[in-house]
Amino acid sequence: MQSDETVIAVGMAEAARRLGLSARTVATLVLRHELPSRKVGRRRIIPVAALEAFVRGDPRVSSVAGAQVISGGTG
Repeated sequence: MQSDETVIAVGMAEAARRLGLSARTVATLVLRHELPSRKVGRRRIIPVAALEAFVRGDPRVSSVAGAQVISGGTG
């Protein structure tokens, strides 16, 4: 990856590494809908913004068209 690229979503293993958790714990969070994710083919990806919101404890998470995303939270 080049330094000027911005990664907007990561796989389960990378999400676990960034959060300092085990891959099993991240999978459990995803199954409990506590951490938003999206299935793409065989992979499950998690938006980096969702990881940041999770760490902050930001409750603004909603489900849109079957994929969970971070909402804009305008009110």
